[in-house]
Amino acid sequence: MSNGTYLDYTGRDDLLGGGARLIAIDTPKGQFSVWTKRVGNNPSARLLFLHGGPGATHEYFEAADSYLPQAGVEYYYYDQLGSASSDQPDDPELWDLDRFVEEVEQVRRALGLSSDNFFLLGHSWGGILAIEYAMKYQRHLKGLVISNMMASIPAYNEYANTVLMPAMDQDALRAIKELEAAGDFENPRYMELLIPHHYVHHVLRMPADEWPDPVNRAFAHTNQSIYVPMQGPSELGASGKLVDWDRFDDLDRITVPTLVIGATHDTMDPRYMERMAERLPDGRFLLCPDGSHMAMYDDQVRYFDGLTAFITDVAGPG
Repeated sequence: MSNGTYLDYTGRDDLLGGGARLIAIDTPKGQFSVWTKRVGNNPSARLLFLHGGPGATHEYFEAADSYLPQAGVEYYYYDQLGSASSDQPDDPELWDLDRFVEEVEQVRRALGLSSDNFFLLGHSWGGILAIEYAMKYQRHLKGLVISNMMASIPAYNEYANTVLMPAMDQDALRAIKELEAAGDFENPRYMELLIPHHYVHHVLRMPADEWPDPVNRAFAHTNQSIYVPMQGPSELGASGKLVDWDRFDDLDRITVPTLVIGATHDTMDPRYMERMAERLPDGRFLLCPDGSHMAMYDDQVRYFDGLTAFITDVAGPG
C-alpha cells in the first residue's frame, strides 16, 4: 500500500482508553497481542476494518469517524500483528496469508462478532485478507466489503504494466525502474519521483503537502519488514509472497452480500472490480469516479454514503 518508514510505537498503553483493548492471538510462534478499538454501539451492524499494507495501520480509516457514527454503525479499528500499536515480533515466518486469516478469526471471536451483525471491510491488502477470510469463514459474516483491491495479483500487475505505467512520464518511469533494478529503494529520489508521477494520480489525488494527517501517520508507521516480503519493494506492482495470488474464479463461493468498491483513478482496474461484483452471487458495485486507491479521502462522501447504504440495507431494521 505504501513505501513508508516503520516507526515503533513505544507508547501503546496510551492507546488503551476509550473502547480500545488488546486481544491475545495464538500463533505457531507463540502468543502475541493485537490492538483494537470499538466506536459506537449497534448490535445489528458491527464493522471490522482490515487495513492495507501488509504492515500499514488502522489510522487512515479514521475518516470513518465523520460518517459512521451518525449512520448508527458500530465499528472496530484493528492493527494486524506487526503493525503499529500491536505487537511487532521479529519472525518472518509469521508473515503468511493463512496465518493472518486465523488471526482475524481470533479477533472476531474475542469481539463477539457473529453472522447476526458482522460486517468485514478489507482495503487494499486488507481486501486480499477479507476475501481469504470469507473463503474459509463466511458462515460468521453478515456482509463483506472488498475495497480497492482486485481479486488477482497477476491481473493487477498486468494493469500496472499495460495501463498505469504507459501513462506515466516516461523519463520519470525509466528513472524509477533504474532505482528498482539497483535495489535502491531507500534512495530519497525514489519517493521524490513516485509521489508526483504516481501517488498523486493513483494513490491519493491531493497535493502531497495536503494529505490528511491519518494518511501520513499510516504511511509513516508502515512496517517494511512485513510489507516488502509479502507485497514486494516496488510501488508500481506487486511481487513477494503474494505474486501468484488469484481468487477471481473462486468468487462465486462467497455467497454473503458483498460490496465491491472501485475508483476510476485507482491503482486497481475499476472495470475488473465491477466484474468481481458480477461474479459474486450477491455482489454489488460502488464506483468512486473522483477517487483513487484512497477513495475514502479523495471521493469521501460517495465512498461512505455507499458503504453506509450497503450496511444499512443488509443489516435491515433493528
